[in-house]
Amino acid sequence: MEEYLKANRELWDELTPIHARSEFYDVEGFMSGRCALSSIELEEVGDVSGKSLLHLQCHFGMGTLSWARLGAKAVGVDFSDKAIALARSLSRETGIRAEFVCSDVYELRDVLDEKFDIVFTSAGVLCWLPDLKCWAEIVSHFLRPGGFFYIFDSHPFGFIFNDSAGVTELEITQSYFSGPEPKHWEPEGDYADPNAEVTHGSYEWTHSLGSIVNALTEAGLRIDFLHEFPVLFFCGYPFMEQDKDGWWRLRGDKVPLTFSVKASRL
Repeated sequence: MEEYLKANRELWDELTPIHARSEFYDVEGFMSGRCALSSIELEEVGDVSGKSLLHLQCHFGMGTLSWARLGAKAVGVDFSDKAIALARSLSRETGIRAEFVCSDVYELRDVLDEKFDIVFTSAGVLCWLPDLKCWAEIVSHFLRPGGFFYIFDSHPFGFIFNDSAGVTELEITQSYFSGPEPKHWEPEGDYADPNAEVTHGSYEWTHSLGSIVNALTEAGLRIDFLHEFPVLFFCGYPFMEQDKDGWWRLRGDKVPLTFSVKASRL
């Protein structure tokens, strides 16, 4: 397991500068005031003014800093030291106050001793986690009573389809269900920059929607809602179309591509 996590950490260290200069992340726009959060996240999380917010797997912090711009006392966490270094730099350059912690999610209780009104995570996070039970327990641990957890992420149903370059229609090539061993992916460009030269591969885990919800409820959280959407935050298949709001869609909107869950700690 340590080998898998080490390889993924090296990948995200490599991806950080690629993402920082990509049009996908648009750091320049963010520095000028653009919010890095989606309309779905903003609507479903709601007003964060004066609330403490823990952002798990925050990458290089634009989402965390966006919550801080909206009034939250925000703390971002990521396991890539290069991503955290960039997040701290963006905080200084923009003058947006936020704290950033370099830590693996599973080791966070050893380095952070706070409770939060909101625990947030979003956009391509669960596939990097081998143990959902432990993850959900950590989420619950950092929530104050009455606080809530929110996630917006790729729908696991979408992982069953072939996403190789040149594919022209949905073709099932992967199982919806997976065991404890991750899927190994060789380096092949990147979602933020398909032409980027990436040298590190990745190890990713598939989690069914049921296993995600059950992990949260078994950790003592109450599910407030589960929503599914026919939109994706990146071009996941070569034949997707982008709408006027920037979401990527499959023609006909017949397949769930993302989901969100809000869960409260009683």
